[in-house]
Amino acid sequence: MAKEQGRIERISGPVVEAFLPDARLYDVVRVGDAGLLGEIIKIVGTTSVVQVYEDTSGLKPGEKVVSTGQPLSVELGPGILTGIYDGIQRPLKVIEEKSKGVFIARGIEAPALDRKKKWAFKATVKKGDKVKAGDIVGTVKETELIEHRIMSPYDGKVDAIKSGDFTVEDEVGSVSHEGKKYPLMLMQRWNVRKSRPVIEKFPPTVPLVTGQRIIDTFFPIAKGGTACIPGPFGSGKTVTQQSLAKYSDTQIVVYIGCGERGNEMTDVLKEFPHLIDPKSGRPLMERTVLIANTSNMPVAAREASVYTGVTIAEYFRDMGYDVALMADSTSRWAEAMREIGGRLEEMPGEEGYPAYLARRLAEFYERAGRVRCLATDERYGSVTIIGAVSPPGGDISEPVSQNTLRVTKVFLALDASLAYRRHFPAINWLKSYTLYTDSLEEWFGENVSTDFGKLTKAAMSMLQKEAELQEVVQLVGPDALPEKEQAVLMVTRMLREDYLQQNAYSDVDARCEVKKQYLMLRAIMKFWEHVSNALDTGVQLKKISELPVRTKIGRMKEIKDLKEFDAINKEMDMGFEAVRK
Repeated sequence: MAKEQGRIERISGPVVEAFLPDARLYDVVRVGDAGLLGEIIKIVGTTSVVQVYEDTSGLKPGEKVVSTGQPLSVELGPGILTGIYDGIQRPLKVIEEKSKGVFIARGIEAPALDRKKKWAFKATVKKGDKVKAGDIVGTVKETELIEHRIMSPYDGKVDAIKSGDFTVEDEVGSVSHEGKKYPLMLMQRWNVRKSRPVIEKFPPTVPLVTGQRIIDTFFPIAKGGTACIPGPFGSGKTVTQQSLAKYSDTQIVVYIGCGERGNEMTDVLKEFPHLIDPKSGRPLMERTVLIANTSNMPVAAREASVYTGVTIAEYFRDMGYDVALMADSTSRWAEAMREIGGRLEEMPGEEGYPAYLARRLAEFYERAGRVRCLATDERYGSVTIIGAVSPPGGDISEPVSQNTLRVTKVFLALDASLAYRRHFPAINWLKSYTLYTDSLEEWFGENVSTDFGKLTKAAMSMLQKEAELQEVVQLVGPDALPEKEQAVLMVTRMLREDYLQQNAYSDVDARCEVKKQYLMLRAIMKFWEHVSNALDTGVQLKKISELPVRTKIGRMKEIKDLKEFDAINKEMDMGFEAVRK
């Protein structure tokens, strides 16, 4: 397609108006003599409104604007994993080399995938085979952990296919359909604003096992589900997302730093390459894609970073992988929309955010799901989206939090007061909720225990009772309460400190498998049952509190061999039998 050329008419921050006849909405353009990357977001007559993904200072009216004729797209192929990109999928390492300094130079063109590196491609189809779009035609061992499955973008018959070492632009074969011949390469491109097609979406019936007890037990997230983590500064949003990235039972992690502070993103970029995948012992980066977009980068690129990340996640989902996408944070994305909307002189909605804020958030989270992938064979994958929200002062009544809550099914309310008390994960168990409990109940019944749901409800009921009693305790002190209510406070303290708290620095406790979670919770609730019965028969609470089994329960989180729980339960039974006598 011939490139359309026009000229700049007006500049307003990251928004540029240009005379560009025959332009199309969402086409990518090069703006100014520096060739800044931008995207057409509005067309009025022959005037195109462009949001520019780079700093526009120094641009002048009259400078050229060149349309590429293509929408904003990402390159999908071997080499994505271990990559660290900016919001428009330019590799930061290449940008650094081309910038020749610590600051990103403007107008840099950098392909997302290395054009020179050769990959060992192994064909899985042969000449004459019929394929449909999405069928796997070969594989590349991208990292030690992940096999990259090359999918055909076309329906048709395989004319030629060959194994060997190829670059992403080399032709490895061809497919013919209705008299036309299409080349097969290791790389394909996809429009980021268009979700990748699937055959079927399934209801959320399989949990995303995170290894975090408070989430898996009380507020489970489904594979292919959506969750939001709102919280004020310093409450642990980034830490929680990193724990989920490291320990959840997904094969691929896509982490989007969307408008976060530079020092926070720097910590992520420094820490992730050194994190070890607990399941394989290999570096976590071998199954991770990082997209870095800090708060001092141009605001327009924040929107692109979210779409870039979710498109990459869908690509790996289509291979048959479970993908966890972390967006940190969608508040910064919404702030970028608010600024762009202001530049476009749009009618503002609540608190100055654009009226279409809710729709944009819904469109993003709707791209999550557990699906049957587009292919001849039965292949299943999922994208689970976990978005952090940073409401000013932790006030979740603001528009971004409220609109996010309308479309997500899990609400993990981070509490700064818990973080200050060094209680991690700092998730408030009284404010959080999940809407997946009923749909996941069958899975927990079959794979863990039939009474798991009953135990979690009983434990949550006790924690709510504790909150009510705390109001009385603050007035009269714990000693003024009846012994039965003092016992509730004792057992709920065990729940909080011995169950809900986890030590991220412990090799054993950082991730807790679901079976162990059940055994730990069962031991604490069994202890409560014994306490309740003993008090009813006249046993003093002081005697119960001196039982040595309490110490054993406090150390449960460091148990490796699950058979040790039998010994704890036996000691508990014997201890209570002794105090009754």
